[in-house]
Amino acid sequence: MSDRPPRRFNTTGPCVPEEHYMLPVLPRLPAAEDMIEGKSYFILHAPRQSGKTTFINFLKDRINNSCNMYALSCSLATLRSIEDRAEAVTAIVSQINRAMKLSNVDPIKEKAYKYNSLPGMTEPDTKVSIILNQLCQDLDKDLVVFFDEADLLSGPGLLTFLAQIRDGYNNRHNPGNQFPRSLALVGMRDIRDCIASKHPESAGGHLASPFNIVAERMTLANFTREETGRLYRQHTEATGQVFEDAAVGRAWHWSEGQPWLVNALARQIVEVKLKNDYSALVTATLVDEAAESLIERRDTHIDSLIERLTEPRVIKVMDAVFAGTKSPVPVNSDDRRYCQDLGLVVKEKNLTLRPANKIYKEVMSRVITDQIQFQLSDNISDFKWNNGRIILMTELLTDFQKFWRHDSRSFPFLKADFALHKFDEATYSFILLAYLQKTVNGGAVVDRQYAEGRGAVDISARYKGREYLIEVKLEYSYNPNSLSQLAGYLDNAGEEEGWLVIFDRNKAKPWDEKIFFKIERFQGKTIFIFGC
Repeated sequence: MSDRPPRRFNTTGPCVPEEHYMLPVLPRLPAAEDMIEGKSYFILHAPRQSGKTTFINFLKDRINNSCNMYALSCSLATLRSIEDRAEAVTAIVSQINRAMKLSNVDPIKEKAYKYNSLPGMTEPDTKVSIILNQLCQDLDKDLVVFFDEADLLSGPGLLTFLAQIRDGYNNRHNPGNQFPRSLALVGMRDIRDCIASKHPESAGGHLASPFNIVAERMTLANFTREETGRLYRQHTEATGQVFEDAAVGRAWHWSEGQPWLVNALARQIVEVKLKNDYSALVTATLVDEAAESLIERRDTHIDSLIERLTEPRVIKVMDAVFAGTKSPVPVNSDDRRYCQDLGLVVKEKNLTLRPANKIYKEVMSRVITDQIQFQLSDNISDFKWNNGRIILMTELLTDFQKFWRHDSRSFPFLKADFALHKFDEATYSFILLAYLQKTVNGGAVVDRQYAEGRGAVDISARYKGREYLIEVKLEYSYNPNSLSQLAGYLDNAGEEEGWLVIFDRNKAKPWDEKIFFKIERFQGKTIFIFGC
């Protein structure tokens, strides 16, 4: 976070204070001011409900209260389904006029709908540039324009819009060709990804050609742990309701500062769980319960991300994340960046990817295992316990072998036309995970530990202070290093026993050869190996 004081755009009159917003806005992206002061055009993208619109509205208010600039924010959200070029450009102009009409700046407001009859306003190739050119000529100050939800444009309409913005930018210093001082395209996705997805033929070196004038592509950072605490303290100052320190820590643990999740956790606790009883202390336990509620409920925000798991370019990246293997996708590939832009994953210091936060991770896991569990037999055995003290994991996996031999050929999620099949090695980890989760009946927690390139153990079951680590391999990925890998996990966890499950997908091999059990002692650890 920058320590510099926020600029005022040469403000002499009253300026909307940052305190008007939930958290100070400018420190989240101080470079935006530099772009505007430098007369640059830029792209601002960030995942859904991460504060983009709040940010640009703050900048708009701040600019409009300065002495040397005006600002206009125009939403293109209604253009999602428009494919026709002429219709799309006409709709863009309508939204510009609407934004002018709703402006609280009189010189802008009074110009709404005044330019529709100008020469050239009937032509899709010129009408956007004409209305912006004329507005800039008529204003007595420089204009800054924010096009919100710009990534919802598609097809020829998108390319025509960008071409006019580029043309206006390149000619804005010519007499009679004034154009916005600065302009931002704002959305969930980088506009260049929109071009690539709709026009893959442009991906070979000409991708930027429709809009190659941007000085910077930027994204909004999540809240830091400190900012998350500040946000909750603002609630305390307003209502007297206290979030204990451990509760703030758990909120950060689950959300990692994703703005919508930070607020949703608090809302679930305060409004739903405590029914606005501000005398009640917000505890870490309440935060954990709220996280579970969000995971189970899967609001639109979360579902919109989960839907992306069916996209081919997302599957390519998420397969590596789910399987915990080294990604076949180059580190700086568009597909990796696309998944990061969507907010599905984050990049760690060693350049590997992992789910963006604990809530997303759990939702992704459950979405996939739910598909599998729906197909599982209802007569699966419950967990086997030894006097309620430990899990008899070896006996449980022996039952799984019998189940797998009897039922696996009928599973639709192993067929080539089923989306989950495309996750390859990770699919079999999810199958075993779903089986184990379906058998939980005594308080054990079973989940997957996954991150691209990290090599984390596939499945971990935790019960009464003990951790049961299970590694899943396919026949081609099983080698002597597998024992070393699992032994390393066991050593880190302080456990003496681990389980290795090997799925053999060779349909020609008899089941009597696929199904086996043996015990290995390796590096002082006992490893139970199950063939399936």
